[in-house]
Amino acid sequence: MTKTIRSPRLLLVLALVLVSAIGAYAFTATNTVPATQAGAGSGAITGYTISNVAYTLNADPTQIDAVTFTISPAAAGTVKAQLVTGGTWYSCSNTAGSVSCDTTVGTQATVAPANSLSVVAAS
Repeated sequence: MTKTIRSPRLLLVLALVLVSAIGAYAFTATNTVPATQAGAGSGAITGYTISNVAYTLNADPTQIDAVTFTISPAAAGTVKAQLVTGGTWYSCSNTAGSVSCDTTVGTQATVAPANSLSVVAAS
C-alpha cells in the first residue's frame, strides 16, 4: 500500500525549498568574472653617472643660484638635487643629459652649510 502526501503544510514547505534551490542557482548561474592578470618579476636597477659639476654663485657670493652637471644615461626624466645633508631638494631640468637645478626656489642655497651634492634621478 502506497501512502501519498496530503498535508498542505508539507507540500508548501517542499515547494518553498524547491523554489529557493532554483532561485539560488539562478543567481549563481548569472555571475561572470572577467579575465585578470597577476604576476611577479624583477629587473636590475642601475645608477646614473654624474660629471662636470659646476655651481653658479649669486652677486652675494655666499649664496648659490644654481648647480649644473651632466647625467648619464641622459634619459633621466626626473632629477632632483640636494646640497645640504637632510636639507632642501631642488627640482632640476634635464636637456639631453645636461642638467640645471635652480637653487633659489624655496629655500635659497648658501655656500656655508653646503656639505654634499646628492642627486636622485629616475627615468
